[in-house]
Amino acid sequence: MTAPTTVDLGLDTFGDITRDQNGEFVSGAETIRNVVDQAVLADEVGLAFFGVGEHHRREFAISSPEIVLAAAAARTESIHLGTAVTVLSSDDPVRVYERFATLDAVSNGRAEVILGRGSFIESFPLFGYDLRDYEVLFEEKLDLFHQLMTEKPVTWQGTTRAALDAADVFPKTANGLKAWIGVGGSPESVVRAARYGYGLMLAIIGGPADRFRPFVDLYHRSLDSFGRETLPVGVHSPGHIAETDQQAWDEAYEGFESMNNTIGRERGWPPYSRMRFQHDVGPEGALYVGSPETVARKIAATVQTLGVARFDMKFSTGTLSHEKMMRSIELYGTKVAPIVHDLLA
Repeated sequence: MTAPTTVDLGLDTFGDITRDQNGEFVSGAETIRNVVDQAVLADEVGLAFFGVGEHHRREFAISSPEIVLAAAAARTESIHLGTAVTVLSSDDPVRVYERFATLDAVSNGRAEVILGRGSFIESFPLFGYDLRDYEVLFEEKLDLFHQLMTEKPVTWQGTTRAALDAADVFPKTANGLKAWIGVGGSPESVVRAARYGYGLMLAIIGGPADRFRPFVDLYHRSLDSFGRETLPVGVHSPGHIAETDQQAWDEAYEGFESMNNTIGRERGWPPYSRMRFQHDVGPEGALYVGSPETVARKIAATVQTLGVARFDMKFSTGTLSHEKMMRSIELYGTKVAPIVHDLLA
């Protein structure tokens, strides 16, 4: 494998409900407005992508990412805008395509969609889906979405929604949508991304990056077997940047502890600790937290290890304040990015 000499750097957020300077939780509405401001800053500092996750629970403010992204599109110029991820299994592929085609028009061709099953299940009962249909829902809806991507009339039949007979969907895009499939660790999902000809976005939220190398190799072998051209691989991982390692660790820890313990109580995880956090920010962990130099070196190592074309840092975690996130974004674009590009060159 030829080592990459460049990489696109992006950001992801789930719209975590944060605390203000007085330690009080801000409202969901204020959080959403803050996310739009964060996207604007990301554009100003020259980053390549801004992704917004979809969730339906109290810890996260954003349940309709496309609306937030449309607001960001109106205030940005160059940055690509997309999801992280769109939970296609509990949505309607026709409506998903229409919303992203609309976002593509508003943003003048900057829309991207990252499709996934999601690591949270709240949307399934909320929209009337049975978790026993978890696999078939994603497979059928992805198949329909893939046909809609042709922007030609679609005839389709499945078991999870009404059939379509020469259905035409509007609006049309100027140059088509860019689509990825988000993968957390399933080889079947890797092969599926290759089969449909979508980019592969790896969610690496635990452990060293090199343990995902077999998934990258499987993806490229699968592309070859399906007769497809080379397509990009990306990585999504959590992080935070401050002037020094210690400052970044101190700022980020409370948010990581809060989020891990909140989700962990539901999933049977042990309580999060500072010792666990310090392991996760180290070379064998999946957190990119530290000074610009520390984070840049870790990103460059991941890019070289996996041969990825894009690295998206999830810069919001738990209660970390808007002001600290804005400084992290500024450092990511102005300090981390140039160091990463120099290291790869």
